Amino acid sequence: MTFVLESQVPSNGNPLDTVEHFISQQDWNFDRHAEEELAVAVSGRWCEYHLWFCWRPEHQSLHLSCAFDLKVPDDKKAAVYALLVLMNGKVGIGSFDLYPEEGAVVYRNALLLRGSAGVAETQVEDMMELALNECERFYPALQFLLWGGSTPEQALLAAVMEPVGEA
Repeated sequence: MTFVLESQVPSNGNPLDTVEHFISQQDWNFDRHAEEELAVAVSGRWCEYHLWFCWRPEHQSLHLSCAFDLKVPDDKKAAVYALLVLMNGKVGIGSFDLYPEEGAVVYRNALLLRGSAGVAETQVEDMMELALNECERFYPALQFLLWGGSTPEQALLAAVMEPVGEA
């Protein structure tokens, strides 16, 4: 995914101001729920992803959650948990989780900012790019599991299989 980036100057204020500026540069619609929350929907290759940023001043941390546009049926939650464990073993930064009440699969990550001058737009770009790339990478595994009848192991293998050779 390619982003528009005009400046790389860290913000000394609320990091969500920098996030808001970055998202505005992409011409994406967003909703600033509160001073500490911002939500944006981004269309991916497989579905629409719902990103939610949260600034936690008490921890000096910027949190990002990226939810898939799918709902896990109750009878599939145990299999999805098993798949998420396998997926998390392949993720270097961040992790996937299932919010059981909503049936939502979410990628989560955080950036610790204590002692820094703020957050740079390049850091926001990196957080979003990582989240969206990991979600795009593993969305097919969830589809194979939920609708294709695959086991968690089969779903992961089919989703992360790298093609080899030439056609």
